[in-house]
Amino acid sequence: MTRHAVLDNKTHRDLRIRTDAGAELGDDIMATLTVPSEFRRVQAHFPILFRRETGRDDFTALAMFGFENGENLFLDGDRWDARYRPLSAAIQPFLIGRPAGGDGPGQIHIDMDHPRIAAAGEGIRLFDADGMATPYLDGIAGRLGDLDEGYRESGAFYDALLAYDLLEPFSLEVTLDDGSIHSLVGFHIIDEAKLRALGGEALGALHAAGHLMPMFMALASLSQLSVLVARKNRRLAGG
Repeated sequence: MTRHAVLDNKTHRDLRIRTDAGAELGDDIMATLTVPSEFRRVQAHFPILFRRETGRDDFTALAMFGFENGENLFLDGDRWDARYRPLSAAIQPFLIGRPAGGDGPGQIHIDMDHPRIAAAGEGIRLFDADGMATPYLDGIAGRLGDLDEGYRESGAFYDALLAYDLLEPFSLEVTLDDGSIHSLVGFHIIDEAKLRALGGEALGALHAAGHLMPMFMALASLSQLSVLVARKNRRLAGG
């Protein structure tokens, strides 16, 4: 259940948000959306895989945290075990909303049923005693803006991937130290061979449009799959 409201400094003047980590706070997720503009930061920690939306032709990129629903191998009790948290996870419980027509500046919305809404005396304030945004809220607004801009720009990136046929189906099956088998299925990755085979004109066009670097970053992120497997083995061993 979600209950979205436009954030304002009167209705939500005393509202506080929990910023710690925990499964009970919504961090028990296998993956989260990521946008090409943050691929450079994401690839240093998480594999980036692409998935076609059910019943649609659109693709989205996901930063992978685990192998099955509800599994986050970067969540260690109440600690986030990575130096970066993807924007779509870092902004919870906030989101960008727009007028019904879809035009006009974005507004900060908040999910009032989200578990990060803090009880009295807990968490971090959104507004100070004068009703001004706190540094925490300013930071959230910046991340929301980055995510919104990145999402809006991502359409051209995916159009380019499809135009040059640069996505290929991907599945991974690994046998873990305890003998159990875990799989990732239904995803896509960038076809490195096809990317390498592109001519100079095509590569130049991708570079000029700003698409080439995030493609390289997505490819580089695949080295994190072995790290994800190692985390899974440690988790199974009780580490």
